[in-house]
Amino acid sequence: MTRHIAPAAAAVVLLLAAVPARALAHVRYVTPGGEGRIGELLGAVASDPLALALLFGGGVGTVVAGAGWLRFRPLRTDLAVLRTTLRSYDDLLPWLARLAIGLPLVGAGFTGYLFSPVATAEFLGLPGPAVRLFGIGVGFLLVFGFATRLAAAVGLAGYALGLALSPALLLALEYAPGLLAILLLGGGRPSADHVFSRLSNAEGSVYQRIDPVRETLAPIGERLAARDDLVPVVVRVGLGASFVYLGIVQKLLMPGQALAVVAKYDLTAVVPVSPELWVVGAALTEVALGIALALGLFTRAGCGVAILMFTTTLFGLPDDPVMAHVSLFGLVSVLVITGGGAYSLDRWLAERFDTDADVQWRGDEPTPTAD
Repeated sequence: MTRHIAPAAAAVVLLLAAVPARALAHVRYVTPGGEGRIGELLGAVASDPLALALLFGGGVGTVVAGAGWLRFRPLRTDLAVLRTTLRSYDDLLPWLARLAIGLPLVGAGFTGYLFSPVATAEFLGLPGPAVRLFGIGVGFLLVFGFATRLAAAVGLAGYALGLALSPALLLALEYAPGLLAILLLGGGRPSADHVFSRLSNAEGSVYQRIDPVRETLAPIGERLAARDDLVPVVVRVGLGASFVYLGIVQKLLMPGQALAVVAKYDLTAVVPVSPELWVVGAALTEVALGIALALGLFTRAGCGVAILMFTTTLFGLPDDPVMAHVSLFGLVSVLVITGGGAYSLDRWLAERFDTDADVQWRGDEPTPTAD
């Protein structure tokens, strides 16, 4: 399994790094870009012994912490109960995914941009009313869970069109796995689709006789639902790719913008290190977190780190758009419930080290064992 994952992850990294020319960074939301080159950025960090020591120490500390957890397995019973409790919420996943994608789409539609605040109608060369109608229409259908899979398919088509017009939409890459997850999960409950499906299945109901979906689209939905075990795989790989992209392109390849954020919010007063170390450290953290999520390594722990990062950004940058984070919060919450799922290193570690980690999503519940 790992032989196939590693080349795929490397290909994703190379692909994301190859299209930075027109891609605008997330920090463009809050500050204009500045001049800067990656060589100068890395050179400044490499010439600072303290910066190198902090980066090396942070990396080694993370590896040691992971190895120590596998070796000693602290709080084993507590974590087993936590995993069991979280997995018991899996019936709420469709609702959570719909809100995570639908709400920011509605906000984007009313504001007049397509998925990302940098992708305005004028920037993409699209009619403003069409962009607004797309976001509001698809978003409301997802929120209410009406024609959910069809709305998700339309959303994916809209994202593909926007991405073809501008790579800037890679900043909103999380929408792709989110919409794919909704395609697999369907509307779930509570949703309008669930209500109509109950009416359609009720013998003697008037709606059963006029239902246009039951005989045509329902079989497609059933085939998609049969592969809902891929939801955690789709979400974590998509989120992982998004983190890697933001870390490499937003910070390392466009250091001027990242350094401008450090200066604007005086971040060196919060943690007294050089601005260059701030940028490189943040980039390496995002890349490492993205790779860990994509491979399904310590998935829930990585989601905890991601939530901490989102919260810090949300409250630390007063002019950062709130709606830009709703989708990320929601999709990370999906992974908190599902864990790494199939095709993950968490599954391999569970079998190799008997860690009581998730063997598979919706699999057997872990049984706490005494040390």
